[in-house]
Amino acid sequence: MNLRDLVYGLYARRVEGRLDHDQVPKHIGVILDGNRRWAKASGGTTAQGHRAGADKIAEFLGWCAETDVEVVTLWMLSTDNLARPEEELIPLLGIIEDAVRDLAADGRWRVHHVGTLDLLPAGTQSVLKEAEQATQGNTGILVNVAVGYGGRQEIADAVRSLLLDHAQKGTTFEELAELVDIDVISEHLYTRGQPDPDLVIRTSGEQRLSGFMLWQSAHSEYYFCEVFWPAFRKVDFLRALRDYAARHRRYGG
Repeated sequence: MNLRDLVYGLYARRVEGRLDHDQVPKHIGVILDGNRRWAKASGGTTAQGHRAGADKIAEFLGWCAETDVEVVTLWMLSTDNLARPEEELIPLLGIIEDAVRDLAADGRWRVHHVGTLDLLPAGTQSVLKEAEQATQGNTGILVNVAVGYGGRQEIADAVRSLLLDHAQKGTTFEELAELVDIDVISEHLYTRGQPDPDLVIRTSGEQRLSGFMLWQSAHSEYYFCEVFWPAFRKVDFLRALRDYAARHRRYGG
């Protein structure tokens, strides 16, 4: 261990020791950004950057488990990403599939897909479904893997699901207009039944949500971190938690 690692380790323990677990967010959303830029800065390939980003997930979930986080949503592939050139998209999907298999094989997490399955290749769909089925009995952190996910798409899918549900029940348009409110729409989101994210972390220095959990993040706190996702350290995570705990949440006030 070099001196820099030693200093960071001591600092991380100091921050962790002062962390009030009662102030820890129960649901954290993470925009895993910066894999390609990390690879470029490191002299590696895009695929190597995505692989390094996937490898970081298990470490991150371990930190979350240590601090009593209950739900984590990982944005791994957006609907916009599906328009990338095949030579980049196909390897990326393979890396995501491997990461999801690893999450399922770990034995600690409950894996849940959020996104539009129909937009994904059949092989990716199968991996996501199998992971969810294999882990549904687990009691650890609920890990939402956002693959083929877009915030606007989610809201459109929720409204479509709502309309189809009530069409099957024979609800008239007038009756439906009377029924529709925030809670009714929430019941048709990908994350229905889950708490909204308390904290959203985005790595790589970008300071925007890019459509991530548009509906659910209305009252979330945001933490933007300069470091690229593959280089995200425990001390960066603890800083995010410390920053969150120091804020006074006013829920729109």
